Amino acid sequence: MARYPELQGKVALITGAGRRAGLGEGIARRLLEEGCKVVLTDIGKSRGTEMPVTAVGTDEEMAQVAAGLAAATGGECVAMALDVLEEAQVEAVVAATVARFGRLDILVNNAGIGYLMKPLLEMEAGEWDAVLGVNLRGAFLCSKHAARQMAAQGGGRIVNIASQAAKSPFPHAAAYCASKHGLVGLTRVAALELGAHGITVNAVCPNHVTTGLGAWQNEYFAAKTGRSVEQYLADMRARIPLGRPGLATDTAAATAFLCSDDAVYVTGEALNVSGGEEMH
Repeated sequence: MARYPELQGKVALITGAGRRAGLGEGIARRLLEEGCKVVLTDIGKSRGTEMPVTAVGTDEEMAQVAAGLAAATGGECVAMALDVLEEAQVEAVVAATVARFGRLDILVNNAGIGYLMKPLLEMEAGEWDAVLGVNLRGAFLCSKHAARQMAAQGGGRIVNIASQAAKSPFPHAAAYCASKHGLVGLTRVAALELGAHGITVNAVCPNHVTTGLGAWQNEYFAAKTGRSVEQYLADMRARIPLGRPGLATDTAAATAFLCSDDAVYVTGEALNVSGGEEMH
């Protein structure tokens, strides 16, 4: 049920949303339920050893996700391939969104790499570059071109999906933590510069969510710490005041709020959505 009627008819572009049961799909579902028209994007195919086909939203899966969301919500949801590392593609997808729907009101920078986890002393430069590229360069390029369109329209909303890792470090995640810390910095500078154009820019910082990627992370960190997955998750629940890991719907709800009129005076923020696990 829609909670923000002002989002009816708004046009949203979401990156990294082509995988089933991912954060991007959850955000797309919520915005569709609010009445938005959604352009769902993902890379579509593998790109080098750092982005294997098992870790990306393929053209086929992305099309299936978009069709499933449209059928489930009755909304308009289309899929477009987008490699966020390629500026020409970013510019073309923004233009294609405007050509199809006449405008662009919301950008959600959700594309990210969270599976290249290694100790600092073992991480390859190419792996570092891939994580920083998708997680930070991609958000910069998408924000740049989406904001140009929004400024021409008189305003809009940009929501960056950061992480608890944007505020607190954890082992084996030097590149990931660096990229998410950087994304909060980008959020703040963009909020300063784009406020004059009527554009708010905020970040959402979820804690662990067991998506497909999250399930891989559970197995990886459980093995690295000598625990079963069940014990790893039990220990996680024990340190979260609200007693459970995050859900995709939690991040989606925060995103919808930041796109709504209730958040019209909120910009430059990095909103914790962590059940109290992240307190600062």
